[in-house]
Amino acid sequence: MEFDNNKPIYLQISDSLCERVLSGELKPEDRILSVRELGSELGVNPNTVARSYEKLTDAGIIYTKRGLGYFVAPGAKEIVLEAQRKDFMENEWPRLLKRAALLDINLKELL
Repeated sequence: MEFDNNKPIYLQISDSLCERVLSGELKPEDRILSVRELGSELGVNPNTVARSYEKLTDAGIIYTKRGLGYFVAPGAKEIVLEAQRKDFMENEWPRLLKRAALLDINLKELL
């Protein structure tokens, strides 16, 4: 995974896991790597991964089974989809519209 210096690593890890849920690579009840395993794989501090997992747990995207590890929650895809659609509509879409207007591109051309 290549990290972007302009965004906290824990958020990038969270986003990556969310993308894997949306793509269907991770399905409900799939076990995900432990904090230490993922930290080792990515070459980051386990505390950074723990922070990502805490964020995802709080959002209801993953959960823990005591003694077994972390798993993708039932309904995770819907939760991620709703959150990312909201973010797109509130943040990305207005920027795209503004950029299209500056470049004199109308909506018909975009579609």
